Amino acid sequence: MTAHNPLLITAGLPPFDRIEPAHVEPAIRQLLAENRDLIARLTHPDTPATWDDFAAPLAAGMERLGWAWGIVGHLHSVNDIPAWRDAYNAMLPEVTRFYSELGQNLALFDKYKAIRAGSEYPTLSPARRRIIDNEIRDFRLSGAELPEADKPRFQAIQEELARLAAKFSENLLDATNAFSILITDASELAGLPEDVRQAAQAAAAADGAQGWKFTLQAPSYLPVMQYADNRALRARMYRAYATRASEFHDSGSKPEWDNTPLMTRILALRQEEARLLGYANYAEVSLVPKMAESPAQVLAFLRDMAAKAKPFAERDMAALQDFAASELGLTDLQPWDVAYVSEKLLQARYAFSEQEVKQYFTEPKVIAGLFRVIETLFGVRIRPDSAPVWHDSVRFFRIETPRGELIGQFYLDLYARETKRGGAWMDSAVSRRRTATGIQTPVAYLNCNFSKPLGDKPATFTHDEVITLFHEAGHGFHHLLTQVEELGVSGISGVEWDAVELPSQFLENFCWEWDVVKDMTAHVDTGAPLPRALFDKMLAARNFQSGMMTVRQIEFALFDMLLHSDFDPERDSILALLDQVRAEVAVLRPPAWHRFPNSFSHIFAGGYAAGYYSYKWAEVLSADAYAAFEETGNPLDPPTGRRFLEEILAMGGVRPALESFKAFRGREPSPDALLRHSGMIPA
Repeated sequence: MTAHNPLLITAGLPPFDRIEPAHVEPAIRQLLAENRDLIARLTHPDTPATWDDFAAPLAAGMERLGWAWGIVGHLHSVNDIPAWRDAYNAMLPEVTRFYSELGQNLALFDKYKAIRAGSEYPTLSPARRRIIDNEIRDFRLSGAELPEADKPRFQAIQEELARLAAKFSENLLDATNAFSILITDASELAGLPEDVRQAAQAAAAADGAQGWKFTLQAPSYLPVMQYADNRALRARMYRAYATRASEFHDSGSKPEWDNTPLMTRILALRQEEARLLGYANYAEVSLVPKMAESPAQVLAFLRDMAAKAKPFAERDMAALQDFAASELGLTDLQPWDVAYVSEKLLQARYAFSEQEVKQYFTEPKVIAGLFRVIETLFGVRIRPDSAPVWHDSVRFFRIETPRGELIGQFYLDLYARETKRGGAWMDSAVSRRRTATGIQTPVAYLNCNFSKPLGDKPATFTHDEVITLFHEAGHGFHHLLTQVEELGVSGISGVEWDAVELPSQFLENFCWEWDVVKDMTAHVDTGAPLPRALFDKMLAARNFQSGMMTVRQIEFALFDMLLHSDFDPERDSILALLDQVRAEVAVLRPPAWHRFPNSFSHIFAGGYAAGYYSYKWAEVLSADAYAAFEETGNPLDPPTGRRFLEEILAMGGVRPALESFKAFRGREPSPDALLRHSGMIPA
């Protein structure tokens, strides 16, 4: 069977050239059966409760299943064709049931507790002690200590939550893909950049149509909102985007794609799970393995940030309204006008446009610039490599020591496709660990949704997209540059969720350094580098509307935390809660028909439930960490880069993130750098 089913190799690089949907069920069933047999052997009374006899073989068995199921989940995200969707959903309940059973297995739990209580524990490495402690914590959060009568219900909740999260994502993807506009009159395209028109024309031609096709995928939707003079077009696109996967079906969405009942059910199940575990609400459960100590602490942090940011946001909004009325004749500024008017105000105030900048950020130069930052800071080399991929546009790279020894590898999947979920994300394919034959090197997936190249020209990226790429690379190199050799705390494993954004947000800062940017630009037509004068305008505009952007992130984070701490899904309204939050912190109020929660995948289909605050929380850490580089006078200071590598990236989850931060910075984190970077306190 192993010879014929590539998912049963369970180690090394995934053979994407050979994996088919038909392989999923037999492989996953076999691995589940093998792991159940392994657990039976390891929990036998005769098996000693030691690291080598129990913990290590259990981790190795779990990794084999994780390797195979991770590939299936990845393909469900990047190649969501019916056959892969069906294969994933067919086995999702079984896999969820297995992990739920695992988390409630008292015999496993007792073995871990016996290790911690035994004479071996004090002699274990810090990494192994941390894993044992985390396992005991996670068994408690998985219901291991529940009365036997409650365990079947807890397990059923886990299975239903996994199914609902997958369905939420699928509904959103289907609803996003269902809508398009075909424009046949060129006069309706006024204001749109030439490359956007060409992409729309190519999309129409691919359908066998004449004209320009616009969709709700980011590379098509965002330029329309930012540049189209046609207000009716912006309004129509805005409504379609704002009502995806909701009860409104005027954008081609189907009733069965409405995420409203799923959200209510997800919240009710999370609340039930929390009560079973003895917590007041799901937010308390979510925060147990995080840096933040309580929902009240998070809410206080967010409201303090909001109080500092809101005056700046109100100033931003007033400037936008004044400009719209005085310069564009828009006395009734609507949400579908905001991106458009903002772009016009940016051009008027700073004498440049995002589109002008975009022509300089060509893909080959951006990738080379990113790699140069990583190589300079961390003393590594990045080289092209080869491996089977899931799409012909995906590229593969290796990271080496200066002597050419392999450190890790990663896939780069940059372009938007109809079969790929939206947004940008990093995922791990293989984690670093020590095996009997040596070091297993880590492998990561870096995924974005940018415009693909047109004709013989390279793809061009907006500066925001460049920042997004650096962000995901930060996650990737956190995973890839670890020096830890134990699975449970290697790379990003075991890192508190509200600290996991530190390396990603840290790396974004380099997109604002002239020494970095000047070498990562070449005009798509002339090859000329970005002029210093244009960069200076970008820098002057860096905090353009930063107040509005800050309160928007706080709005999402407050909504998420309140939804999971002070909300009864049977009694309260999700939309009413969002309105309350907006009344408290927002300066921009969408129309009553806006259905933002229906597409809030981070909290309903991702890992950010009662955790969206992590972005702002970690931004305090990342800005303060970056300030260490600023203090040297050289943002690419190699000694400081090595310390960041050694104290933060290399450490993985071996110690609490706050300890790693203090080891790097020599003190507790301070919010001053973030406020300064955001233009909210003087430089």
